[in-house]
Amino acid sequence: MNEVVVTGVREGTTQSQLPVTVSVLDRTELCRTYRAEILPSLLEQVPGVMVTSRGMMGYGVSTGAAGGILVRGLSSSNAQVLVLIDGHPQYNGIFGHSIADSYQTLIADRVEVIRGPASLLYGSNAMGGVVNIITRQVPAADSLGRCVNSNTSIQVGGGSYGTFQAEAANQLRYRKFYSTILAQYGRSDNHRPNMGFQQYGGLVKLGWDISSHWTLTGDMDVTHFDASNPGSVSKPMLENDQIITRCQANVVLHNRYGRHCGAFSVYDNFGYHKINDGYVAGGTPQTDLFNSYDAVAGFSAYENLNFFLKNPMSLTVGLDYKHIHGHAWYSDRITGKTVTTPRRLKQSTLSNEDEIATYVDIRQQAGKRLIIDAGIRLDYHTRAGLEAIPQAGIIYKIIPTGQLRATFSKGFRNPTMREMFMYGTANSETLHAESMLNYEIAWRHTPCNGKVEYGVNMFISDGKNMIQTVNGKNINSGTFLNKGIEADFVWHISRHWSMNTNHSYLHQRNVTVGAPIYKGHVGADMKYGRWQASASLTMLTGLCTQVAEDVVREDFALLNIAVSYQAARCMTLWARGENLLAQRYEINYGYPMPRATFMAGIKVKF
Repeated sequence: MNEVVVTGVREGTTQSQLPVTVSVLDRTELCRTYRAEILPSLLEQVPGVMVTSRGMMGYGVSTGAAGGILVRGLSSSNAQVLVLIDGHPQYNGIFGHSIADSYQTLIADRVEVIRGPASLLYGSNAMGGVVNIITRQVPAADSLGRCVNSNTSIQVGGGSYGTFQAEAANQLRYRKFYSTILAQYGRSDNHRPNMGFQQYGGLVKLGWDISSHWTLTGDMDVTHFDASNPGSVSKPMLENDQIITRCQANVVLHNRYGRHCGAFSVYDNFGYHKINDGYVAGGTPQTDLFNSYDAVAGFSAYENLNFFLKNPMSLTVGLDYKHIHGHAWYSDRITGKTVTTPRRLKQSTLSNEDEIATYVDIRQQAGKRLIIDAGIRLDYHTRAGLEAIPQAGIIYKIIPTGQLRATFSKGFRNPTMREMFMYGTANSETLHAESMLNYEIAWRHTPCNGKVEYGVNMFISDGKNMIQTVNGKNINSGTFLNKGIEADFVWHISRHWSMNTNHSYLHQRNVTVGAPIYKGHVGADMKYGRWQASASLTMLTGLCTQVAEDVVREDFALLNIAVSYQAARCMTLWARGENLLAQRYEINYGYPMPRATFMAGIKVKF
């Protein structure tokens, strides 16, 4: 409970001070299995989180895509779960959802997941939760400001279905300047015809310690991928290809004094998409291609102030602004000229949207055992109007190593540009924000001098104004009621062995595709001499894959093992196997997952 996190309050504080439920995966946990993507680790390690998948590598976009992140039954595919990089929103400005292939293990120092609404601090799309990817930290300087660390690493690996992954990283500090430069490449044929995937990208991060109180950082992360959708088994597709380029950039000015700290940042997240909708085998190839450009740009400013010494109070005030814009059109496949397709798009140019918000959050300690937290956000969207977002919670330390927490919070998400302006279902006149009220009680305990840690959460989420298509129009008519319980347990048995387990149960009044009734995970880690090994068993029951006609559910268990051996001081050999029980299962309906797969590689550090 003493682990410092930033996502719950904008500035670093211990988990025992937070009113929300936060799970943290550090870089050691993310790299233990040598996966290129972040999302599979979230599926295993975070209770209440589900990630959809369709193959060995690559999630894709558009019809048949995977990479949806579900938190307690709410989905990033429906713009209800927000992905952040260093606290800045990352999603397609037109469609409102995250792009899963942008989130690579290479760039992450740690990942912090808020389970439950986080709209007080992060606004729209954080209705169901937040996944905050905190990028790689630079080497630390000594007391004289000299360069004390410079390192480079290269990793390559290959395995089943022509899968190959490679990455390189360099981190350097020289006096008050520092840099992180990362590059990666991956490709796979995957296990079905017409399902190829190829990706490359990287990140550049620069920083300057202006003084002991001020720091300036800037970074740019670019990824480009080509993905093919083979269609469902019953309806295979040809030429259903996607060419995607995504980029995010930001500049942040940090300040840190004795009793206050904060930051001002400017950011831009944008992307270019070109999609061939493909055709069913025996059909007619498409004569035009879907094109789009979208962006979410803005600034964020906040300051955290601390008062008093005996019963400290923390006050966070902030201001956010987002400009969301995009352009979608169809072009002739041969000439590249823009073509008119009224059957698909009502208009080729989409309107610009603006969102501005201010918030305040107060955390007051009352005596030695009680902490009271309360805050409110006022958020104005140029189409959806004004939304007030309250949050309140209490934290009571029953015993020195255990605490009880109760929280009330509201989450919301504004309608996307697709829902307002695209296709025949568009409705920009009467759509309002979706909203949800969340009630939660939790217990967390760390006995045995920190060798054991466990927690239990119970929640009720009540949603209204869900955007649904009724009689050919998008309107606010939907509701939902989700109830659940989550538990996790970690035991550091010795310096060589540790084990962890987490479990979640979800009851939904209205079933969500991609949400399981039960998800359980049991893992064990071993480190002995030059050897390291991790084994995990993830079990899912009642996973909903279709609701269109009859509800279709899947039950399966996935056994994964990763082993590494430090062959020399600077060289490590590794191997991993996934789905070693060779389970037949689907996460996306009609897209069977591969059975047992294997990868092996080498990592060099110098």
